[in-house]
Amino acid sequence: METSRSPSPQFAPQKLTDKPPLLIQDESSTRKEEPSVPAPVSLATNSTYYSTSAPKAELLIKMKDLQEQQEPEEDSGSDLDHDLSVKKQELIESIGRKLHVLREARESLLEDIQANSALGDEVEAIAKDVCKPNEFDKFRMFIGDLDKVVNLLLSLSGRLARVENALNNLDDSTSPGDRQSLLEKQRVLVQQHEDAKELKENLDRRERVVFDILASYLSDESLADYEHFVKMKSALIIEQRELEDKIHLGEEQLKCLLDSLQPERGK
Repeated sequence: METSRSPSPQFAPQKLTDKPPLLIQDESSTRKEEPSVPAPVSLATNSTYYSTSAPKAELLIKMKDLQEQQEPEEDSGSDLDHDLSVKKQELIESIGRKLHVLREARESLLEDIQANSALGDEVEAIAKDVCKPNEFDKFRMFIGDLDKVVNLLLSLSGRLARVENALNNLDDSTSPGDRQSLLEKQRVLVQQHEDAKELKENLDRRERVVFDILASYLSDESLADYEHFVKMKSALIIEQRELEDKIHLGEEQLKCLLDSLQPERGK
């Protein structure tokens, strides 16, 4: 069984020096073409910034800039307010369309995950019949730990990237306490990330051991199915996390825009 999707896992923290796109990717993009989760933008950090997602913060900045551009022309305020509302409404409609595409992609991805899981069940049933009990235990434990280690690395990479972005954007008004708190979080997460990478290296060694065991029993076709299952299991976990992050980003941006329109609609 072959598939065109075979992305390689990337577990290093995101590089946050480049300014990311404001909004989620265009709906014409496929999952394979989607970039990693956008890195947050520069923003002066205070005690509340770290609890606000960077994509939402960037959207707030853009909206604030739009409003400030209108201030020198207050005499025509009603027209400018209307123009700003129109721009916000256009953004709302655009994000809504993109969210629809991403949610459809999520449904398709879930089907791929289910199909790969079914393939894994077939391989497991064959392995159980032909392997010795201790060999089959190694197979089962490896497959079970694969999910845990990949998800752990993804989680730690994302958290570390957010902390490092917050540190990079501290300004002179940041209190020593806030700075020290972020540095401590960074120190802990760096160590946890290194520990998780060691777990992944150990898992890779176990994968080779399990492959050698199965190669002694399985046909070439069944062995190829096993390799495909393991490769796609990791890739699909990563792709699912990226899709969920993009959907969450879009929903957050949409809520921010809708909330900003409420006072205007109440006028």
